[in-house]
Amino acid sequence: MPEPTPATPPKLGAYRRLLPYLREQRLLITGWLVFLAISSAATLALPAAARFMIDRGFGQTDPDQLNAGFIGLFGVAVVMAIAGASRYFCVTLLGERVAANLRSRLYSHLLTLDQAFFERTRSGELVSRLAADTELVQTVVGSTLSLSLRSVVMLIGSTTMLIVTSPQLAGLTALVIPAVILPIVFLGRRVHTLSRESQDRIADASAIASESLNAIHTVQAYTREPRERDRYTSAVLLALSTARKRIGTTALLTALVILLSFGAITVVLWAGAHQVIAGEMNAGVLAQFVLYAVVAAGSVGGLTEVWGELLRCAGALGRISELLDTDADIRSPEPVSALPHPVRGALRFEQVEFRYPSRPDQAAIHDLSLSIEPGETVALVGPSGAGKTTLFQLLQRFHDPLHGRITLDGEDLRAIELAELRGCYALVPQDPVLFGASAADNIRFGRIEASDAEIEAAARAAESHEFLSALPEGYDTYLGERGVRLSGGQQQRVAIARALLRDAPILLLDEATSSLDAQSERLVQNALERLMNNRTTLVIAHRLATVQKADRIVVLDAGRIVAQGTHAQLLEQGGLYAELARLQFAA
Repeated sequence: MPEPTPATPPKLGAYRRLLPYLREQRLLITGWLVFLAISSAATLALPAAARFMIDRGFGQTDPDQLNAGFIGLFGVAVVMAIAGASRYFCVTLLGERVAANLRSRLYSHLLTLDQAFFERTRSGELVSRLAADTELVQTVVGSTLSLSLRSVVMLIGSTTMLIVTSPQLAGLTALVIPAVILPIVFLGRRVHTLSRESQDRIADASAIASESLNAIHTVQAYTREPRERDRYTSAVLLALSTARKRIGTTALLTALVILLSFGAITVVLWAGAHQVIAGEMNAGVLAQFVLYAVVAAGSVGGLTEVWGELLRCAGALGRISELLDTDADIRSPEPVSALPHPVRGALRFEQVEFRYPSRPDQAAIHDLSLSIEPGETVALVGPSGAGKTTLFQLLQRFHDPLHGRITLDGEDLRAIELAELRGCYALVPQDPVLFGASAADNIRFGRIEASDAEIEAAARAAESHEFLSALPEGYDTYLGERGVRLSGGQQQRVAIARALLRDAPILLLDEATSSLDAQSERLVQNALERLMNNRTTLVIAHRLATVQKADRIVVLDAGRIVAQGTHAQLLEQGGLYAELARLQFAA
């Protein structure tokens, strides 16, 4: 598990990442800005309407003037209601669309990253960035950003009207602005850091939960529920503690700004009141000025309240950007070399050397050379850690050799387009991977365009049809997450049916019958033997009884080939294979 990286203060420049997604929604943005301008103008008209009523209606006791003032006031309210609702519709839908597109883009990018990335990154953290971080972006774009822009517009508009209404009082107001700005600058830096730390701690908690739930069988088998509960609770409490600090700092910032803003209004009101008493200013002018001052102070307070959310979103965007800016080390070359059609399936390892990035001091494959002819069945045997699975990963180009090269039909794997290369293989792993979908969809994963008849034929060949058709909804039965509604042997037979359906020129069988009982193993082995005809097949096996019929057996130890030949030849040679055979067959 990688060590958490130190939190870095989020920067508002991270919002540049949203520009491409915002450009796609020009119509909604235009509507949002138009209705924002209308609603803001209507709001700024209210103090002027109040001044008109005070000076023309109340001051002159003219009922007609008073009625006209209230009618105008109601008309302004109608405009505000329509513009406000329209603005809400545009900006909320904007947030939903931007978040959806960003979420899709991020997920699509994650699917292109190589195995080395996933070896060093926790899946729970990735899920958190896909869910929590993009949800925060949706909230900010669909609400907070609109409120922020509205506060800015209202602050500029009300400040302008303050100057127009009374330049003298406006000048007095300007004197106290530094007292309002300083807390934002001082406490804002603290909010910066806490916002990023809060998101990181939430991701840590999500990673722990994902890890434990994915291994729930093991957790319960070892009765480690209390330990996992304590781990998750500790992570949640740490996230809560960080959030409490962030909320407390933001609350203090909000309180100071509101206190100072309305303190400034009080001072200005006091000065204006003395001017009214001295006959230097009309009461309506003072009322208009005070209302604009309240609007300005409310706008500043509003900006302070959303500042923390804007910083949290900037932190989330920074985390998303880290993923989007991560490039896969393994990717398709430019230009690509085309494979011959049909693919023959000739494989060649030429002095291959490979070390896993997580274990650079230990060679997983060392100076290995091996040729596999088209249609040949080759079994890879040896103790755990000998390099058998690593060879499979190199063949599928999940990793590249550090030295040497691997070819398919004479073409270097690194020169072949990735999708075309991996389309040449059908894999049955030792631990079958099933998805939370129907049985038919799990088999169809091998070839998306396959018909129901082809799916059933593959299931019959893999001896899966009988138990699948007996399920409550047959092939349409939901198998549960990771296929938990099936036994281990049934899961493996579904995985074999998937490989059969793929109908690829090269088969990679990694202990493909390890979870089957003796009867099922015999039936599936017969199906696999039919499938192997005219196909290159590599078989990883720990049970030597399953590979005695292989054309050739390659014995690996510590990443090297120590012997190869038929079962009978290797027994005659003695050595590691003969020792493994003696231990297994004697048992």
